[in-house]
Amino acid sequence: MLRIAVIGATGAVGRECLTLLDGGIVPAARVAPAASARSAGRDLASEWGLSLPLAPLTAVEDVDPDAVDVAVLCAGAEVSRREAERLAAAGVLVVDNSSAFRMRPDVPLVVPQVNPGALADRPACNLVSNPNCSTIQLVRALHPLHELAGLESVVVATYQAASGGGLRGLEELAQGSSRLLSAPGAPPEEAGGRFGQPLPFNLVPEIGLQDETGLSHEERKLVREPRKILGLPGLRVAATAVRVPVFHCHSEAVHVRLRRPVTAEAVEDALAATPGLRAYRRSHSPSYPMPRSVFARSEDRALVHVGRIRVEPEDPTAVALWVVADNLRVGAALNALQIVELAAKQGWLS
Repeated sequence: MLRIAVIGATGAVGRECLTLLDGGIVPAARVAPAASARSAGRDLASEWGLSLPLAPLTAVEDVDPDAVDVAVLCAGAEVSRREAERLAAAGVLVVDNSSAFRMRPDVPLVVPQVNPGALADRPACNLVSNPNCSTIQLVRALHPLHELAGLESVVVATYQAASGGGLRGLEELAQGSSRLLSAPGAPPEEAGGRFGQPLPFNLVPEIGLQDETGLSHEERKLVREPRKILGLPGLRVAATAVRVPVFHCHSEAVHVRLRRPVTAEAVEDALAATPGLRAYRRSHSPSYPMPRSVFARSEDRALVHVGRIRVEPEDPTAVALWVVADNLRVGAALNALQIVELAAKQGWLS
């Protein structure tokens, strides 16, 4: 059984990790939560009703690498750049949820359902990156299509929930929505906050800073990460990332060009046969998933949901999909702990 540290334990993703560990996803002899120094000493097991063997909360910089086999980092790129390599250099396997190391050639970027071979051997740097939340659900829907008929190009528009901004993002959406509902004629809020612009009853077509080409930080991740995960360095990907006033679950409109013609029925069958995916056939009612319904049940929060499956009548190599997944669970905590689970099954994690 493993000794696991969860760094950033009091945040939205960290709490999801602890909840999943409490459910036994990875057998743990001891779980050591860590967060900022001001949170040190909190008894998260009592606060959140957890039964796993949970140590008292410590400050991030006080995590002892000699007492840890695996560290799951959920505290953002700044903390990861400061702490991940310290722990990895001491022999701890670090699974990092941030963007700090994803494109480093020596760091595997892993979605266990898509590229488990990336962890056939323990990485010499002791670092493994968890992909971006939107990337994870995207590549899990793309992978069976690539196996069916080969990927030629991808165009994706994401509709990303407030929970992608963590607990602060959820709070801003809730409080701002309440204010607008109580005073519909009030002047609009000024720019700023977690999302750069007011999110309640609004759409913000910019997630992260734009570069010199006009791509936002989130769009750059959506363009680059699928290529590394799928092993397709030449894959053409175009992305538009939009923050939407939804509390939980990211949605994506995905248009794919394949190398060979397909039928809608063949696409439905390929997706339906993929573990961890729920395919909504055209015969279903409704024939599509929605964020509220996906988030409503724990078993659905663990799946990637794909609907509105259609092939263009004029071009049987062109496929359109609507993809919804819980960004905190599927897109972060679950994938990170499935990486730990995969590493343990490979036999080199001890």
